[in-house]
Amino acid sequence: MTEHLIGVISDTHGLLRPQALQALKGVELIIHAGDIGNPKVLAGLGRIAPVHAVRGNTDRGGWAADLPHSRVVEVGGVLLYVLHELFTLDLDPAAAGLAAVIFGHSHHPHLERQNGVLYLNPGSAGPRRFTLPVSLARIKLQGISLHPELVELKV
Repeated sequence: MTEHLIGVISDTHGLLRPQALQALKGVELIIHAGDIGNPKVLAGLGRIAPVHAVRGNTDRGGWAADLPHSRVVEVGGVLLYVLHELFTLDLDPAAAGLAAVIFGHSHHPHLERQNGVLYLNPGSAGPRRFTLPVSLARIKLQGISLHPELVELKV
């Protein structure tokens, strides 16, 4: 059975913490669910693995112009839908054959399954907001099964 390890990060807001880089070591690709903050974040992540990013509501300027608002990432025949704000989801993920919907924006880590679809918000890996944890996620893909893990960063 083929196995893949995917890193999921969001809401960095220009801050790429060393703890995040350490937690993402060994992944074969990274998904950034928006509010990146600046292109240096994507460059830093890109030194670990290829990055698939979407634009968040605070990502503005020339560097962000080419980032899509949503995208489908295919890994091992499994389709992952990435967007920043979950409320903008305008399709039925199960009907579209998607295995997961990955989003950010709220800074609240979130992990649940609905109608066979994984909904994952890795939380914020950027500046701490209120009393929310600083976190990201990893997804182990075994065959077509997704095994997500939220990772709280010690900061």
